[in-house]
Amino acid sequence: MNLTYAVTSLVALVYTNASYTSAFSYSHAFTNYSQISASSDSDKLYQFAAFLKPHYQSGQFPLTVRGGGSSSSLAATPIRSDTTASIPTTVAKFVSEENWALLTSEGQSALTNLIESDAKFLAQKHVYGDWPEMGIEDEGKIRICNQLSSLDASYPGGLAAYLGKAKVLLKESADGSNPFSDFESSVPEGESLSYDSPAPDSHTGMTFSQAEESGLTGIADVAFVLVAGGLGERLGYSGIKLSLETNLLTNKCYLEVYSRYIQAMQRMAEKKSVRKNIRIPLVIMTSGDTDPATRQLLTENNNFGFEEGQVQIVCQDKVAALKDGSAGLSLGADRWEIETKPHGHGDVHHLLLREGFVDKWEEEGRNHVIFLQDTNALVINSILPTLGVSITKGFHMNSICIPRLAGEAAGAIARLEHKTDPEKSLVINVEYNQLDPLLKTQGDRKGDVADPATGYSPYPGNANNIVIEMGAYAKTLRGEDQGVVLEFVNPKYKDDTRTEFKKPTRLECMMQDIPKLFQKEMGSNVNIGFTTFDRWFTFSPAKNSLESGVEAVENGNNAPGTMSSAESDKYIQNQRKLKHAGMDIKVTEEEDLVKIGDIPVTAGPRVIICSSFAITQEEILNKVKGGSITERSSLVLDGEGLVIKNIDLDGALVIRTAHGCDVTVDGLIVKNKGNELVEIPEGEDVDEAIAIRGYTMDKHEVKEIIINEPGRYIVEADGVVKKLD
Repeated sequence: MNLTYAVTSLVALVYTNASYTSAFSYSHAFTNYSQISASSDSDKLYQFAAFLKPHYQSGQFPLTVRGGGSSSSLAATPIRSDTTASIPTTVAKFVSEENWALLTSEGQSALTNLIESDAKFLAQKHVYGDWPEMGIEDEGKIRICNQLSSLDASYPGGLAAYLGKAKVLLKESADGSNPFSDFESSVPEGESLSYDSPAPDSHTGMTFSQAEESGLTGIADVAFVLVAGGLGERLGYSGIKLSLETNLLTNKCYLEVYSRYIQAMQRMAEKKSVRKNIRIPLVIMTSGDTDPATRQLLTENNNFGFEEGQVQIVCQDKVAALKDGSAGLSLGADRWEIETKPHGHGDVHHLLLREGFVDKWEEEGRNHVIFLQDTNALVINSILPTLGVSITKGFHMNSICIPRLAGEAAGAIARLEHKTDPEKSLVINVEYNQLDPLLKTQGDRKGDVADPATGYSPYPGNANNIVIEMGAYAKTLRGEDQGVVLEFVNPKYKDDTRTEFKKPTRLECMMQDIPKLFQKEMGSNVNIGFTTFDRWFTFSPAKNSLESGVEAVENGNNAPGTMSSAESDKYIQNQRKLKHAGMDIKVTEEEDLVKIGDIPVTAGPRVIICSSFAITQEEILNKVKGGSITERSSLVLDGEGLVIKNIDLDGALVIRTAHGCDVTVDGLIVKNKGNELVEIPEGEDVDEAIAIRGYTMDKHEVKEIIINEPGRYIVEADGVVKKLD
């Protein structure tokens, strides 16, 4: 057996179960133990470990480990154990002095905290009680105590605070308590903007284009946060959702679409300001499941055009899973591991504070933070006008909303009026599974039903994309809760006794619940609003598998939420934009949809307007003049200096121009075979990224105009590129 391998394995497995990376440089210290071989028995190895332990404890062999609350993780700094610390009386009732001496100082502290906080309940005795004597499963004892230490460090107030909250929430759940029993719900008043309507909003007095113009005044001083902690399992995809292609014309993934939009905002901000070299930061919140793949995606694509350091990643921790109504910790693969689960995207607020981003952004003079979810590419259209409304109305928080279908599995924005204390009234998201029961206790008691006049719920749907004012945000996060939003628990009970669960549960939190913290820290001074846009303009998330989407369509749902419906809605959105600009183009209505892979999608035309071409309505109106596109056609417009006039397209056309290229395409005529969607035959073995759509795209013939050299150009009817200077 290689000596350094033995040393590494022994320390890692017997004493830390961590990733031990630096023992190799210390192999000279172990020459007296070269008799250890592959045939050594466990007693000799244990004796060898006893020799190593003092060196390990003294910090001679630093550890590189992973964080995040798993049983194999420690703190990110060298761990030193102080075995001379006497065992507390409360701990000695359950743990022998010999077992106590095995633990690192961090493990000892975490175990003491757990036992003392559990003294009245004994709900965690299965964790710290009935340990075997020293020499039996010692690695496991150290492992679970180090995990307790990691869980302590990752949650404000420690594991005891987490379990204390859990006991209260689990009791309320078991008792069937209604979290809204002290409130009356009413439809809130909010702002409403329509892309193709010249009428101003009744509250702000602004039209859509005016709201965009107001937003442009603030884009230089924003920061973006992208919440991306989930895999694509619900979509039938094993990778990260950010890597999925938003459409098959450009093949750009979600992360690239968001990145290019932010970079287009930077260029626009510089045009509108005397400031140069404006850089808008992006923070991506990942999880243990998505972090490595997200970093890899950025590395492989040169950060999608961002400068070094402009994109930062913060990885959220998991929280302890709970096995019963007493908030007992759920054990994992063996008795020496605590099972952990995701805490929810509400973690993002605490992490931004903890990792110093809030302080940094305040110092940089940033005024707003914009929060995005991972797979709703349409939402970028509503960012500027929402920011404009926030600036005009002085909103501390402004949620992007859409008309909501009654009964739809999406949260709704409601005004909750407290029955006795007006100071506790607030505008906030109410989840769909809570809205219907709430509405059935008041008014006409019909529940979550549609307004006959509109066909939609009177309560606007929450798209879970938010604009937050920096000053109020920083003040709120620095309050007592340190950005930990109000949590909830949603256990699935085994029976009517409501004490045992079908599977372990955990506390969860949601990003959009931060109004509760705003209210706590700012009281009636907080100004929370929302801005509603047409669904076609801002909301078509990819969240469901093809099979689930087909089932939804069969049940009458016209918003299946699949990759194919999200792609189709992107094309339809751009049809509407070109139609509004005066182009002769068919806009797909619901009755025009055709089924491909049993999901209704547009038959065409398929249009992608890249962020580099336009991010505002005014830009499109200035850059698109006349022209016509047939229904079977495909069009990609990509380039900030591009203008198209009177094009005649019957087929497929891609125009891409680089930065510094001023290109006018005037009277271009294109007729070719174009592109075609081809349904995947049933049973055919294809890559999962393709299978989740139900079709591929055959690009039979495409006219491409690609200009990379800076300068002024014109392209006329014949498609020949002519440089003017």
